[in-house]
Amino acid sequence: MAPITDPRTRIKGRAIPVPGDDIDTDRIIPARYLKCVTFEELGQYAFFDERFDEDGGQKTHPLNEGRYKGGRILLANRNFGCGSSREHAPQSLMRMGIDAIIGESFAEIFAGNCTALGIPTLTLAHQEIGFLMTQVESEPTIEIDIDLESGTVTTKDRSFAFSMPVSYRQSLIAGTWDTTATLLLNANLIEATATRLPYIAGY
Repeated sequence: MAPITDPRTRIKGRAIPVPGDDIDTDRIIPARYLKCVTFEELGQYAFFDERFDEDGGQKTHPLNEGRYKGGRILLANRNFGCGSSREHAPQSLMRMGIDAIIGESFAEIFAGNCTALGIPTLTLAHQEIGFLMTQVESEPTIEIDIDLESGTVTTKDRSFAFSMPVSYRQSLIAGTWDTTATLLLNANLIEATATRLPYIAGY
C-alpha cells in the first residue's frame, strides 16, 4: 500500500466573492495565455480581462480590491468553470493562492481538474452562497472553515453541510488526489503487474 501523499482535510481562511453565473474558463484565464510552456506564471493572469482594460488600467473586480487580498477561498455562483476542459483555469487560480472554491454548481470537468490539483470544489445552496457572499462583502476579514471530514463549511456562528462527489472528497481526504504522485508511489506494484502480462513481458 502506497503512503499517503498529501491529505487535504481542513482549509481555513478569508474568502473572495466572485459573483455571477456561468463564469467560463475563458474568463478565468484568457485563451492567449494557453501558449505558456509551464503553469508557473499563470497566477498573475487569472481573470485578467475581467480585471484590466486594454491599456492595463484596473477595472472594478473583487480581485482588484485590497480588502480581499490574501483570500484563499473563492466564492462562486452557478455553473462556475464551464466552457472548456482547459486545466489552465484551475492552475491559474491555484497559483494566485486559491486553496478551495465554494459555489452553487461547477462544470464537471473543471471540478475534476481542480480536484487533481488538491483544490476542493464544494457545493452549497443558492441561499447559503448568497449568505456567505454578503457576509464576506460586509466583513472581508472573516474566516471560513472548511472541514472535508465532517462535510461542513463554517463561518462565525453559522454552519452549512456541503455537497461534493464522494470520489473527489475521498481522494482529497486520503491524499491520493495527485494521480501522478500516486502512480509513482506504486511504481513497484505496476512493474510487478507488467511482468505478469503476456503482451508486455519480454518486450
